[in-house]
Amino acid sequence: MDWQTAADSVPSGFITESNIRSLLGKPPATGAWRDGDPVGGRRFAALAPQHLEFGGALPAVRVAYETWGELNAHRSNAILILHALTGDSHVIGNAGPGHPTSGWWSGIVGPDRAIDTNRWFVVAPNMLGGCQGTTGPASSAPDGQEWGSRFPFLTIRDQVAAQVALADALGINRFAAVIGGSMGGMHALEWAVGYPDRLARVAVLAAPAVSDADEISLNSVQAESIRMDPGFRGGDYYDAKDGDGPHRGLALARRLALLSYRSPSELNGRFHRSWQSDISPLGGAGRFAVESYLDFHGNKFTRRFDANSYLTLVNAMSSHDIGRGRGSVAEALARVTAASLVLGVDSDRLFPVSTQQELAAQLPRGIDGDQAVVITSDFGHDAFLIEDTLVGPHLQRLLDS
Repeated sequence: MDWQTAADSVPSGFITESNIRSLLGKPPATGAWRDGDPVGGRRFAALAPQHLEFGGALPAVRVAYETWGELNAHRSNAILILHALTGDSHVIGNAGPGHPTSGWWSGIVGPDRAIDTNRWFVVAPNMLGGCQGTTGPASSAPDGQEWGSRFPFLTIRDQVAAQVALADALGINRFAAVIGGSMGGMHALEWAVGYPDRLARVAVLAAPAVSDADEISLNSVQAESIRMDPGFRGGDYYDAKDGDGPHRGLALARRLALLSYRSPSELNGRFHRSWQSDISPLGGAGRFAVESYLDFHGNKFTRRFDANSYLTLVNAMSSHDIGRGRGSVAEALARVTAASLVLGVDSDRLFPVSTQQELAAQLPRGIDGDQAVVITSDFGHDAFLIEDTLVGPHLQRLLDS
């Protein structure tokens, strides 16, 4: 792709030199962080082997994480922040060597922010199965080759077990709060149910108690788009030359996901039926601006993520059922002792507000009783990442409770 072609593919409002450069050249076989890449702000914890919920084991586990603030003498001011499906440990900070994107919650976390790092010690790990430094399919197996297709199936509970082991390694017996959105909200809820004595507060943002058939179907379509790419090679593509990996399937999975992350009103209001160029659609050329937007984000995504990790993580999301093996969802949620905040977005079509209301109604110690907080936003599911002024005050209320 040449400079002009890249520039033409960037949607209006996104045309910057860095965005154009991000699309130049062939995509890599994997966008995973690899040993030898710049470390950036990451730290690493080497953990014990881990046996997995549905069988199998990982003989060695490494977790990449970042921290901000200072842990107090009593080790009582630690907050665990858990990222969504395609996030990572880089909650705040600039993009740069080792970090392909800037911090995803810089409006919420930091000095004098809602999660004030002058007061709190914040820990953010990259989840197990991810591709930004924590053990995942792109990591080396015991034989020195990438795990690839051999990487075992993970559940939300397996990922939380790795987070608990990280807390042990850091000497944190109890978190002042565990906070997560979307997939991270599933993790936060699993913490509250599975380890009730290890957290005082929990915030579940835009996440349900159970992944239902609608969510599982969305995940399955995204997964199949990756598997159908000839460059996927059954999951063993790491030795492919740049441009020969499953980047088309991964980009398509990202495009499909974005349609559930944003709302119809936001897409219609931003793009309408506008065209990215002056070429007439009647001439058989040109593109709608919204198509260019989806392509840009899909293509950019392939440069920072790994296709196998995407499969591993969406399958873990589909496994989410807080009541599995615990009698029922209600019986599981009755175990929660943490003060809780449940927050939903009125325009969320991935996890509708009704799922958050059902969750909040069954938590014993909601700071809003049996009600979920519902914010109004055109941004859909992604509003918990974007609407800092709406989300931040509710997190402050929880932390002050």
